[in-house]
Amino acid sequence: MASPPAVPRLPPHDPRTPALSVVDMHTGGEPLRIVLAGCPEVVGPTLLAKRRYMRQHLDHVRRRLMFEPRGHRDMYGAVLVPSELPDAHLGVLFLHNEGYSSMCGHAVLALGRFALDFGLVPAPPAGAREALVNIHCPCGLVAAFVECEGGRSGGPVRFHSVPAFALATDLLVDVPGRGKVMVDIAYGGAFYAFVSAEKLGLDVCSTKTRDLMDAASAVTEAVKAQFKINHPDSEDLAFLYGTILTDGKDAYSEEPTTNICVFADEQVDRSPTGSGVTARIALQYHKGLLELNQTRAFKSSATGSVFTGKAVREVKCGDFKAVIVEVSGQAHYTGTASFIVEDDDPLRDGFLLK
Repeated sequence: MASPPAVPRLPPHDPRTPALSVVDMHTGGEPLRIVLAGCPEVVGPTLLAKRRYMRQHLDHVRRRLMFEPRGHRDMYGAVLVPSELPDAHLGVLFLHNEGYSSMCGHAVLALGRFALDFGLVPAPPAGAREALVNIHCPCGLVAAFVECEGGRSGGPVRFHSVPAFALATDLLVDVPGRGKVMVDIAYGGAFYAFVSAEKLGLDVCSTKTRDLMDAASAVTEAVKAQFKINHPDSEDLAFLYGTILTDGKDAYSEEPTTNICVFADEQVDRSPTGSGVTARIALQYHKGLLELNQTRAFKSSATGSVFTGKAVREVKCGDFKAVIVEVSGQAHYTGTASFIVEDDDPLRDGFLLK
């Protein structure tokens, strides 16, 4: 039998459609597929304009990379684009099964490593133990700090969030099949509803993921129908991204508090959710349960992975009292791939099973 060629080559494909080259990573079990090459130019004078352009004109790229057969309904992705901000090293558009997020903490932690290792930021000075990577997300500029040795990444990454704040507390919503439920809504680059799973008759640590997903999705739809989300800076940010079910342990403890995030189209985060940790820290600080620079650990009920977070300083966001939150976690590389399209493939743009 003939040996395969020593140099990998692409299989037959539509020459009019460039191959999509990616690097795959995960942070606490949550995947991130970073597009290296093959995505057409994303046009727009600002990052939010680029986000709108990609949604309107290049959504097939998202579907091909996130959906089956190349991905799955819980895949997450990132397209790197130029930023209009002078201090940004790179801009990023976040992709998921429903569309485009405003913020993604697990992706920022992974992109910090990626940006340093792939030369997207200046090499740190000799002997430096940490490199700064300024990432322009749709919600704003996020500073990532990457542990490094010899100019290469290694160890955990931490980031400083955009201003995070509590939007509403003790909000009573009528959840079909669940009755009236008290929820909090907070912003950490994206808006989330927070509710103790116990209030829904569930245990975030032992209930089946499918049951947690159904309950969280019902809360999300109820809040969307009964409460208007507003953000002081932009209407592009004024939407509820998902619901985070918690173990109810909001008071400070050195023990981790457990949660699970269900976002977009019933997508389940495998990690503790970076932007969710940001919002939950802001909520706990708002309620007087945390002090500045008091670190808490947050555990994913899906994988057991842990992020840490703390409020590092007070700021304002419009009329809201807000905080900058530092979130730390570990990202890992998992591989690379090149995805192609054959012109006669009826499923070329992917599909999802419901």
